[in-house]
Amino acid sequence: MLLCDAAEEVGGKLYILGGGWSFLHRPDVPTSMALAIKVAVPWNETNRSHTLRAHLLTDDGDPVEIGGEPIEATGNFEVGRPPGIKPGSDLDAPFVVPFQVALPAGGYVWVLEIDSQPAARTPFRVLESAE
Repeated sequence: MLLCDAAEEVGGKLYILGGGWSFLHRPDVPTSMALAIKVAVPWNETNRSHTLRAHLLTDDGDPVEIGGEPIEATGNFEVGRPPGIKPGSDLDAPFVVPFQVALPAGGYVWVLEIDSQPAARTPFRVLESAE
């Protein structure tokens, strides 16, 4: 899972703009960001439904909310086995999850869960304004 300015999934590939950052320099300003996610689905987990959840926490582990609602995205996915693939191969499932948020200065972490199990964590900080 990579934190980026923007991303798009096209034809099973991730196209990423401004990827790999871990600091924001604009506290309390609405900022677009995206999570570029590539899940390697094991052979024995293909052809069945999976749940993906990305949610934002403070670095203390508290959910980040806007208007009383947590900042998160959820969805289901299923990867089928294409013809001719070698048995036992992992299969790619790329996703992009965009957000626009205004966050105060502090530490945060995006948490990715697949089937309610932790899959990835991407921390970042919003720095104090230099004014």
